[in-house]
Amino acid sequence: MQVKEISALIRLLDDPDETVFYHVKDKILSFGNEVIPLLESAWETSFEPLMQKRIENIIHQLQFENIKTGIREWYLAGGKDLLSGVLFVAKYQYPDLNEEKIKHFINQISQDVWLELNDYLTAPEKVKVINKILYDIHGFSGNKTNFHSPQNSFINTVLESKKGNPLSLGMVYLLVCNKLSMPVLGVNLPEHFVLAYIEDSIFKFGHKMERKDILFYINPFNRGFIFSSAEIDKFIQQINLMPSESHYLPCRNTDIVIRLLRNLVISYQKLGYVDKQQEVEELLKVLSE
Repeated sequence: MQVKEISALIRLLDDPDETVFYHVKDKILSFGNEVIPLLESAWETSFEPLMQKRIENIIHQLQFENIKTGIREWYLAGGKDLLSGVLFVAKYQYPDLNEEKIKHFINQISQDVWLELNDYLTAPEKVKVINKILYDIHGFSGNKTNFHSPQNSFINTVLESKKGNPLSLGMVYLLVCNKLSMPVLGVNLPEHFVLAYIEDSIFKFGHKMERKDILFYINPFNRGFIFSSAEIDKFIQQINLMPSESHYLPCRNTDIVIRLLRNLVISYQKLGYVDKQQEVEELLKVLSE
């Protein structure tokens, strides 16, 4: 990295001439993420509001491009690791978040569940153990007062507040089940994300799933309540939807992250954060290319 050249360019960021500024900005951006520490250092020592604002915007642009690249690579690789996908979404708002802290928390919840499991428990009994640990011991609950808050879409804030919407609580539930190799997958039911507990042999060998392979469904927003496909039938009728197999069968991790981003678009739309809304829409386009 050419530190002297970059430092000289950063000093020019307070130039009142917009043409000069955009030329300098493009040159700094061409160096990529390695310039961020130098930009942060310059921000800390600057007392010019214009200079600070310009530095903030450049850092955000670099970080945003990094997220776009990362989430694209995750998507093209099949999105096998759900946690990696949801971390990219969280990094949009919290670029410096502590990934290890999040992983440690998920591991801790999983360990707490594992200690109470045994091979003689039935599938519903295993779910009751998860529900006890997740909702009673760790205190997770549905965020009914701020249902559309952007914070519901970021895994770090959901774990910190222990509150979320159906999708984010479903993600936490899934991440714990993934750690324990339990046959639980997400179902992309419109307006209310739920989970499906799969026949173990089908889950292990990766066979194409049919409705008969699902033992029951789980509502993560309602403290892990267990229900049947008949309840999905009623729900679909209530919201006047034509029934589709996608309302009953498991979805992919990429579908979950796409839904997470769509929720975030709606949240920013309701708050009037146009710039953020447009950027998240840009991330959605990356996942449809």
